[in-house]
Amino acid sequence: MFVMASTTTAAREHVEEIRRTKFSIGGEPNPLTEDLHQAVKNLSAELYAKDVHFLMELIQNAEDNEYPEGVDPSLEFFITSKDITNTGAPATLLVFNNEKGFSRKNIESICSVGRSTKKGLRKRGYIGEKGIGFKSVFLITAQPYILSNGYQIKFNEKPCQHCNVGYIVPEWIEEDQLLSAIVSVYGSASALPTTTLVLPLKPEKVKPVKDQLSSVQPEVLLFLSKIKRLSIKEDNEDPRLKTVNAISISSEKNFVTSKSMDADSYTLHLSADDIGDEVDRECGYYMWKQRFPVKQENIVDVRKEVEEYVITLAFPNGKRLQRGSSLPGIYSFLPTETVTNFPFIIQADFLLASSRENILWDNKWNQGILDCVPIAFLNAFIQLVKSTEDAPVSSLPNMFWFLPIKHSSHPRLNNVRDAIKAKLMNETVVPCESYTGQKLFRRPTEVGRLKPAFWSILNQARSQGVSFNDISSHGAYLLANSFDKKEYNDILDFLEIQSVDSEWYAKCIAGSDLVMGVSEDVYLQLLVFIAEGWGSSFQKTNIKNIPIIKYVAMDGELDLFKINVVSQGSGRNKLLAADCHNVSWLINWNTEFRCLTGQFFLPKATQDAIASCLKKQTLKKWLKEEVKVKFLSVYEYAEHLSPSLNSDRKLAVTYAHFLYNSLQKNYLWAEQVQHLCSNMPIVDNYGEVTVRRCGVLVPSKGSKWVELIGLNPWRQRDYVELGEDYLRRRNYFGIVTSGEELLSFLEEYVGASDLPYLLPPNAAIPTLSSPLTKRNTFLLLNWLRQYLETVEDSLPERFLSSIKNGSWLRITLSGSPGYRPPSESFMLDSSIGRLLQNGSVLVDIPLVDESFYGDQIKQYQDELRIIGVRFKDKDACQFIGERLMSLAASSKLTRDNVLSILKFIQFLGDNCIPSGNFINSIRGERWLRTSQGDMPPANSVLFSQEWNAASQISDIPFVDLDYYGKELLSFKKELDMLGVVVKFNHSYQLVLDNLKSSSWLACLSPDAMILILRCIQSLRSSDKVVQALNNQKCIKTNLGYRCPSECFLLNPESEWGCLLQVFGSFPVLDDGFYGKSIFLMASELKKMGVTVDFEDASKAFTHTFKRHVLSYSVSKVNVVSLLSAYRKLKTMKDKFPSELKNCLCKEKWLRTRLGDYRSPNECILFGTEWEPISSISLLPFIDDSDNCYGKGIHDYRLELKRLGVITDFKDGAKFVADGIFLPQDSSSITPVNVYALLDSVKKLKEIKADIPAAFLKKVSQKNWLRTHFGYKRPNECLFFYSQWGTLLKPNVGPFIDEGFYGPGIGSYVEELQVFGVITDIIEGCKLLASYLDSHSNFETICQMYNFLSEFKWQPVEEDIRRIWIPRGIDNGEWVMPHDCVLHDKNNLFSEQLNVLEKFQYPKNILNFFASVFDVKVHPSVDDYCKLWKTWESSGRQITHDECCAFWEFVVRNWHPRTKNTFNKNLLKLPVLDPTSGGIILCDKCDIFIGDDLFLMDLFRSSSRPIFVWYPQPSPKILPRTKLVDIYSKLGVRTLSESAKKTITDLDLVGFEPVNSRENTMKLGLFKLILGFLAEGLKLEAERRHEAVSRLLGIEVFETLEPMTVRYSLSFSCGDVVKVEARRMIRWDKQNNKLFMQKLDRSVAGRKDVIEYASHFGEVIADGVLWENEDFVAGLSELIRLGFLLEFDEEAVEFLMKIKNLQIFVEDQHYLSSNFS
Repeated sequence: MFVMASTTTAAREHVEEIRRTKFSIGGEPNPLTEDLHQAVKNLSAELYAKDVHFLMELIQNAEDNEYPEGVDPSLEFFITSKDITNTGAPATLLVFNNEKGFSRKNIESICSVGRSTKKGLRKRGYIGEKGIGFKSVFLITAQPYILSNGYQIKFNEKPCQHCNVGYIVPEWIEEDQLLSAIVSVYGSASALPTTTLVLPLKPEKVKPVKDQLSSVQPEVLLFLSKIKRLSIKEDNEDPRLKTVNAISISSEKNFVTSKSMDADSYTLHLSADDIGDEVDRECGYYMWKQRFPVKQENIVDVRKEVEEYVITLAFPNGKRLQRGSSLPGIYSFLPTETVTNFPFIIQADFLLASSRENILWDNKWNQGILDCVPIAFLNAFIQLVKSTEDAPVSSLPNMFWFLPIKHSSHPRLNNVRDAIKAKLMNETVVPCESYTGQKLFRRPTEVGRLKPAFWSILNQARSQGVSFNDISSHGAYLLANSFDKKEYNDILDFLEIQSVDSEWYAKCIAGSDLVMGVSEDVYLQLLVFIAEGWGSSFQKTNIKNIPIIKYVAMDGELDLFKINVVSQGSGRNKLLAADCHNVSWLINWNTEFRCLTGQFFLPKATQDAIASCLKKQTLKKWLKEEVKVKFLSVYEYAEHLSPSLNSDRKLAVTYAHFLYNSLQKNYLWAEQVQHLCSNMPIVDNYGEVTVRRCGVLVPSKGSKWVELIGLNPWRQRDYVELGEDYLRRRNYFGIVTSGEELLSFLEEYVGASDLPYLLPPNAAIPTLSSPLTKRNTFLLLNWLRQYLETVEDSLPERFLSSIKNGSWLRITLSGSPGYRPPSESFMLDSSIGRLLQNGSVLVDIPLVDESFYGDQIKQYQDELRIIGVRFKDKDACQFIGERLMSLAASSKLTRDNVLSILKFIQFLGDNCIPSGNFINSIRGERWLRTSQGDMPPANSVLFSQEWNAASQISDIPFVDLDYYGKELLSFKKELDMLGVVVKFNHSYQLVLDNLKSSSWLACLSPDAMILILRCIQSLRSSDKVVQALNNQKCIKTNLGYRCPSECFLLNPESEWGCLLQVFGSFPVLDDGFYGKSIFLMASELKKMGVTVDFEDASKAFTHTFKRHVLSYSVSKVNVVSLLSAYRKLKTMKDKFPSELKNCLCKEKWLRTRLGDYRSPNECILFGTEWEPISSISLLPFIDDSDNCYGKGIHDYRLELKRLGVITDFKDGAKFVADGIFLPQDSSSITPVNVYALLDSVKKLKEIKADIPAAFLKKVSQKNWLRTHFGYKRPNECLFFYSQWGTLLKPNVGPFIDEGFYGPGIGSYVEELQVFGVITDIIEGCKLLASYLDSHSNFETICQMYNFLSEFKWQPVEEDIRRIWIPRGIDNGEWVMPHDCVLHDKNNLFSEQLNVLEKFQYPKNILNFFASVFDVKVHPSVDDYCKLWKTWESSGRQITHDECCAFWEFVVRNWHPRTKNTFNKNLLKLPVLDPTSGGIILCDKCDIFIGDDLFLMDLFRSSSRPIFVWYPQPSPKILPRTKLVDIYSKLGVRTLSESAKKTITDLDLVGFEPVNSRENTMKLGLFKLILGFLAEGLKLEAERRHEAVSRLLGIEVFETLEPMTVRYSLSFSCGDVVKVEARRMIRWDKQNNKLFMQKLDRSVAGRKDVIEYASHFGEVIADGVLWENEDFVAGLSELIRLGFLLEFDEEAVEFLMKIKNLQIFVEDQHYLSSNFS
């Protein structure tokens, strides 16, 4: 933009003037220029924390600028990669604003610090306040340029070379080249805006600026009243390098749509271009702007000129416009970084932190704004919800998303949220369902939710004609259906809208035709709803008493049951249900059975609906478990019915027909019928109904079972014989069934049967005890075959036994016929049978007579085998063997018999007949004579020489050859077949089994021992022989025969033999006696218990060693020998046994100087390094004296160390801990001793060993550490750190004496801490604090307090909290903190409290007293109350200053928490004594607040002071209004309410009647009254006319004499003060007469007229509104004004107009009728 030359010249002269006069450029140096430079630099660098703020400041400045009329204010940002200013900048930011342009004042302000042109202009809409504005650009540029209104200047952050000031010194520039560069960027198509800022960017700021430009929120214009358009663009020569997200934002505001309660509401539309494809580019905002007066307690200095808050709430209608992830929730005209989590935006004139990031949360101005936000929100929300009458209810729930349902991250915002919620809970804002077409809103607490399923039921029922017009009469208002959705749960939870109680549903169902008036589908939904909520909701409600369950009655009609009727039956289901296709069938049969069980079925339609129901499982479960409906099939019905038929013969037969026909109709399966028939009641041949049976027989007439057996053997087994009722023909439902069909059914399913199909009885058959005929034999065998083929089970025991053991089967015995039991008969091949007969001895075989029975008998071999007949030759051999063994049992087997048996076996073999069964039958019996008596062959041995060694150690049963003779040896093969052991063949087990007793096993020969070892070697288990030899001295050793467990097998090659030589008492096996082969049997010897290896030998040695240790018999020789052996054994390649090592290490076998024996790890081998510690400890050194081990023991130092003996001091720390022995005289403990002790502890810590508690106890019980306060126990000592030297001296407390121990003590802090020395600063402060009372020097005590304060010491309960009050340098006293106070600025408490600031305590110590000792900073409310009580009791006058100071405190600290305290303690209050002019204290019940100046003038004539004191004049901090409020709350009565008025009786003499219409009761008076009643009280016309009718009939009297009224005040002492005043008007309401003192306006003064008007207004208003006292004052004031106007009608009409009053047509008619 080009400017006129004259404008440019003036601007340039102005700039030169500033440089000359302010910065002395070209004049004398200004001494303040350096201060200016530093002030600007500090302000610019410290005020803002992030680069974003320069951008916000520029937008803020643009909003505050002035704009020409007719211009849409706009702000444009261009960032270009060009260096427009030729300053070397990598990029330039251009800012364009179409404002009016910079003025002289603006330029002067920008060249100053803190001289904003906007100060004090908040009321005019200016939003800036930081005082820096433009200067924030120095954060991003070093040289900003301004082109505006002829000014063309730049600034530099570097100090000017002429005045040494930076930032604010203007420098004139030539614009030609710069202007052309700007135009090239902006474009020449349009003129440049009035003001242009050129900001060449610092290199490091290019990216931050681009980032912040890219993140400008579209909502930045939302609360700006001036700027309508904002744009951001990037100009880059290479388009690919563009990184700024361009944006163009514009706003459009609709006209105000409503005004109310100082509030405006309107709609504002924002649109933004280039904000991304996925983001909405437009959004409408419902705006609510409301004003609130600023309360006194919220006023702050920076806003003292602002009298009201203006709060704007923005409610986005859709998705908010946004860039980035953050959405600011609070605006102070421009966005802050506060995220509120609220769905609306809060705009107000908040005070912000210097960085604009956040508001000042603790600022009382901001708190006042936040306190008003809930009210503004409530008003806006109610307007949104209720304003549009024609909006459907379904559109309202979306409004509720504006509720702040989410918690905020800041507590103050959560308070706002809670306040909004609290106010909403008392408002009727929730839309409810009415079903009447009328909108209904109720409070959240009055509204209930329905379950979604019930909503569906209600909606469907309504569509089917069911009425719910009285739905709100069931105890709760229903939330609107469109609102009662899952997606609104968060909102409804926020409003605490609960579900209706379960009883509501019961009332709704009972109060409507919801059961019978709906379709079966809806009825099923209702049942499902009840079922799903039964356990949790409905079980205990009245639903169970509502007729709700449908059923089919006996007459076939539909009826209803109550749930409790059907669910509380006596153990029986009253309602039944079935599958759909079975229902009709079962209902018909239920009728046929006469509803025998008293049960009914659900209707078929209902059951069909259940079958198709999606939640049929849930419904069925509920019907079954809760309603007790039994769902059954035909089978279950039949099963359920059966038990009820036991006593009815006819119904039992009917039941059989029911089962038969149900099977025929496929309602039952065969398997089901089979099961039902098993328990079916049956009518027997006696006509009795029975259920119990084990089988069913066909009638006896013509039956086979009678013909075969002759009697009924099944009678005892509960077999039932069918009766004749089943043979009769029957007809059911047109279906005819004959007797033959039914019997056939019973045979198949009940099991009525005859032979051979009867089960054999478990009883003996008498006919089998004698021979059977051939026909009967085959009949019996056929019965058996039938049973075995069908049942496949064993025959009954008694039945089978009678067949097996009865002599009914014909046999031949050696060619002779006979009869035998089957169990004794054989059926063999004829040739084998004869052969066996010939070869056997004294045994005959009975064979079945096949010639008698013929070939047919062979067909029944399986049956014959089952009843005992044997068919195989092995059975015959076994039979012969058993016969022979029976002879052996009777001792009839002689030597010849035995030889015959052997010959028979030889015969069988020669004839190729298997002899196994025969041998098996005799080999287990005792019939063979041996050396050990008769034995089974398998347990016998045939003796030979190879058994000679075994016979020495074992009692083997050898066959008695002396008895049987040499002939027996010819049957070795047969004997072997019988099991006789003929050869030794490694029969070690046999030797072991017959081993002799242990007493025979001592002193064994070498061969016997070798045999025993081979037995152990060969057998799996050798426990028996090992046990037998265990305690026998059977092994020869170098010490004679010994038990195995005492012996050692020592191989000459073993290296561990030296160990056995230590004590020389170990028996070693004699290898010369046994030979070298004995070493090959080492493992067997080991099993016997002989010690054969080093590990076991070491265990034995260990045992012996322990015995010697226990008997203290380990001599010096043994010790030396042991150590020598240990040295040798350590060189072995075998691992040294751990048990031996542990024994040597743990057993107490080393003698110490203390005179006791200890284990190696408990001993120390003395050396010179142990010398320092030995004087303060008792340590277990090994006794190396000549009387014990001598000095030679040191030759074994390495071996002793390996065994655990401590040889080095560094390893013996724990011994020092255990053996510490501090002397009584602590002064004898040298520093060397202490350092040795500390080294021991250090070593323990290095190895992470636990410090023994006993050690710590010893060192903690003696005063052995030297401190500046003498010798102390460790826990009474403090360690002094060198850095503390600046705070205090070490001699002020028990610090360890470093001068005594030397500086090295400082390297043992951790070790001293182990002893208990206090090194922790917290504990140190605690101990140091206990030494405070040891001092009286004020400087020392201050040092200690300073130290405690520095380290934030906090006393615990047991610490003594006392404070030193100095009385000189070294004198004073200790007092309690509650008797102290830090400050007393009014000097009121010098006698009550110790004011610490008077004693010259430093400020930090005073703060320490306040924070640690809880010393009051200022006197508390209780202190002031005590002070006042002191003044009350003293009776003295108090000074004006004292009284002002006291009541200033009361005013500042008056709040609900202190109200009761003040009220309880301030019994007397200040009154100004009119005589002395001083202030006295009087009982508050006898003084008054002068709220009525008229009465005050009357009572001031009394000599008694009765009015409370007020300061004159009222200071700002002690306003009269606040004091009046406090006095009132303290119980002081107002004069107006306390003064008792008494009106004197009138003397009617002298009163003259007057015409009221001409004098006082004029038409204008009535118009005023009627207008007030209509608009002010909102009274109906009838009541208005009734009120004024009292005046129409009134009689008016006047007198020249004054009337009087008396006032009196009563006091607590009984005194009464009375005064009188004149009264000009009086209304006698009883007689409706008005008495007035005559007023002559022509001579009366203005005071008399206004007084008369006041009395007239009060009397008339009180008479008209005697029922509405609260409105009397308002009407009185109105009548007083009318009286002054003499009720002139034109004047009255104007008065009514400005008071917004009017009368209506009915009032006009009323007045016309009375004033015509």
